[in-house]
Amino acid sequence: MLSKFKQLFAQVDMTEGRPWEKIVAFTIPMLMGNIAQQLYNTVDSIVVGKYVGDNALAAVGSASPMLNLLLVLFVGISMGASIMVSQYYGSRDRENLSKTIGSSITLTAAASLFLMVFCSMLIRPVLHILNTPDTIIDWCASYLFILLMGIAGLAYYNILCGILRGLGDSLSALVYLLVATVINIILDVWFVAGFHMGVAGVALATVIAQMISAVLCVLKLQRMTHLFDLKPEYLKPDKENMTTVLRLGLPSGITQAIFSLAMVVVQSLTNSFGEMVIAANVIIMRVDGFAMMPNFSFGTAMTTYSGQNVGAKKIDRVREGAKQGTMIAVGTSATITGIILLFGPYLMAIFTNTAELVTLSANMMKILAVGYIAMAVTQSLSGIMRGAGDTMTPMWISMITTVAIRVPLAYGIAAFTRTEALPRGRYECIWISLLISWVLGAAITSFCYRLGHWKKKALK
Repeated sequence: MLSKFKQLFAQVDMTEGRPWEKIVAFTIPMLMGNIAQQLYNTVDSIVVGKYVGDNALAAVGSASPMLNLLLVLFVGISMGASIMVSQYYGSRDRENLSKTIGSSITLTAAASLFLMVFCSMLIRPVLHILNTPDTIIDWCASYLFILLMGIAGLAYYNILCGILRGLGDSLSALVYLLVATVINIILDVWFVAGFHMGVAGVALATVIAQMISAVLCVLKLQRMTHLFDLKPEYLKPDKENMTTVLRLGLPSGITQAIFSLAMVVVQSLTNSFGEMVIAANVIIMRVDGFAMMPNFSFGTAMTTYSGQNVGAKKIDRVREGAKQGTMIAVGTSATITGIILLFGPYLMAIFTNTAELVTLSANMMKILAVGYIAMAVTQSLSGIMRGAGDTMTPMWISMITTVAIRVPLAYGIAAFTRTEALPRGRYECIWISLLISWVLGAAITSFCYRLGHWKKKALK
């Protein structure tokens, strides 16, 4: 019995066996973990919306794009580390595997300190630039400041999880995150409903929970010395490894930055429509977070699958897994789209008691629904390219779909639909522009994958 339990937490070697079975087995615990991760933000929104009010809900949502923009360094380090770890694990290169893990830990410490000291001073000026309403700006600033002070927990959890996934272990991160999620939910209710701490209580609960999950990841890595060495000498800055981590990871970080910046720019447009549309957008993005989780999970699984097999020099197996994994991801997203269309109003009612807000959110969610199928294709094939070491192509695709398509479309539709009754245009522009960018992104990603340049990007 004990041996079977240990096998559950063993690393998955994705270079052998049926590709779709390996991908699904790896994806399921990661999907559950991503859902638990999304519960952080969702519980925050539910507790704030129910116990404080719709304006507080709008404050938490308005802060999210800015927070995501600040996290681009960690996204880059996590992706770069995951790609290198998966390829070195696939090629059984213990020395470079150890150096990569040590360099990633050191980079994370430096990035955390930078954000805590420097970025915390920019919170309120940026919120003013974004036209954040006076009714919610203090709550937004408080929420962001507390999260930045505890940024190390969030950073280390995500980066160490990227390392674990590169090693083929998606189950440990799930268990640790479930523990932290339960703690987060308890603290949310305790701080907000019990101590009446408002938005600040939600942020504090999230920080504590994320720190716990990060500590659990560290303890797990300390028990994996049969695969790599976690010694002090590997924690010293290694220029070559750090450069490679950043070279591979920063395009993904920039991709996240571009997406977040677009969200920030569109958030300014959203803010111009008033608190009701802001709150609706928060609710939609919370449901969107769950709807998008399978796509992100399959994308990450495909990155690990591709990385291990590229490291093992099994390119034909990569192509086979890409086809099978993408088909499964599309089927999963189609099912979720059906659920959203059928039960939209009930999902929105979880977040607010305001009937008008429920109706508005449900109607806007219908616009996005079909786009999740397109995103299944984008995330799966982008994961294959990233795992092979081609992180630049997905970055350029993201730039095209967000900077050149999504943002101009949102403002353009708003401008062309202005009337005396709607002086700022139709608020549907926010979600119509997002849907179009998703569909075009899937088409461009499919074309780039078929070109095959990603096959030449493996680490030497």
